[in-house]
Amino acid sequence: MSWLKPTPAGMQRLTLLLVFLTFDLILFGAFTRLTDSGLGCPDWPGCYASVTPIGAAEHISAAQSALPTGPVTHTKAWIEMLHRYFATTVGALIVLRLIWCVQLKQKLTLPIVTFLWVCLQGAFGAFTVTMKLFPLIVTLHLLGGMVLLALLVAQSESQILGRHGYPVLPARPYGIWLVAAWIAVWLQIFFGAWVSTNYAVLACNEFPTCLNGAWLPTTSNDWSTGFTMWRELGTAAFPALTAIHLTHRIFAIVVVIAITGLIMQLKRYPALRRLKLWLMIILTLQFITGISNVVLGWPLLAAVMHTGGAAALVLVLTKLWTKIRA
Repeated sequence: MSWLKPTPAGMQRLTLLLVFLTFDLILFGAFTRLTDSGLGCPDWPGCYASVTPIGAAEHISAAQSALPTGPVTHTKAWIEMLHRYFATTVGALIVLRLIWCVQLKQKLTLPIVTFLWVCLQGAFGAFTVTMKLFPLIVTLHLLGGMVLLALLVAQSESQILGRHGYPVLPARPYGIWLVAAWIAVWLQIFFGAWVSTNYAVLACNEFPTCLNGAWLPTTSNDWSTGFTMWRELGTAAFPALTAIHLTHRIFAIVVVIAITGLIMQLKRYPALRRLKLWLMIILTLQFITGISNVVLGWPLLAAVMHTGGAAALVLVLTKLWTKIRA
């Protein structure tokens, strides 16, 4: 039972492991969604009341035979259940981390918030299945994963600052640009998730134009329906999907301006040179993968990488937050 006797160094390693696993879980969640595996097991928490798809093989085979291209196949069932196992592992490690914090008599505010948040994430994971990929629920589930990542990164950086005394920098002038970049990125993550969960990626299949060489579609864009939050999947017509897509595309300009402004401010701080470089790399990656999703017909690799780029932006911006001195 030596694992119940933590050390500060062991706590730091566990937190870094959780950051790594949560980042990977976000990617695997994107993979699950993009392979249409979210309903691979149409009940929760098991698969046709079984712990694994092996025990549900008969039910899965029947569903696959009835609808070979439908949401339930053996492959999709395994993808969905592996995602659940992965998420459960992360949740268990967060519980372990909370226990260690109590034993080491560390501040409990963020560990408790993180524990409560991962419980909420589990609930949204269940609602994602039981509410049949309801767009708002799936969007909030993705946003919740990003928030969980930010919480863990903040705690990891706090531990590093406490152990090694890395430089903490004044809030001005780069703090203003950091706030702008932070708000812009989180709004864009919401818009991107809304595009994905409504399957609006190909509502504009050209770049920089939208359809048939036009900057805006000839049909009127239904912004009202597009951003009606409480509606089932598949109830939005094409004009609404176009409005969703265009919002994400246009707001990308705001994100580029905000992050570019932040990068320019970071030039004043040699200690942040590495984070500045990462922002430049991630922003370039997001531009390339975003365009690839449109012009290449939403390839799986580009789509997963685009979600990963968003998570990487959250990670870097959170690290920058921890280095501000009020």
